[in-house]
Amino acid sequence: MALMITDACINCDVCEPECPNSAISPGEDYYAIDPARCTECIGHFDTPQCVEVCPVDCIPLNPDVVETREQLQAKYADLIEAGIARPPKGR
Repeated sequence: MALMITDACINCDVCEPECPNSAISPGEDYYAIDPARCTECIGHFDTPQCVEVCPVDCIPLNPDVVETREQLQAKYADLIEAGIARPPKGR
């Protein structure tokens, strides 16, 4: 599943630079996650980095975007190939 940012977001700006897939951007009222780019950090980290740094716990799974781990891994590979995602450190 991709993640989403709820309206509890306080626009603190800490999540956007943590996203290795450039999936997070400022929205009209609060930050938003592009589900086409969100892999829950699979391929990069063991846990989603935006969730790790969020001070208000406003980044749950997006129930409208159901994906398996394998689908997220394939999306990650496509994002790397397209030059959108940052390659993991050490690779």
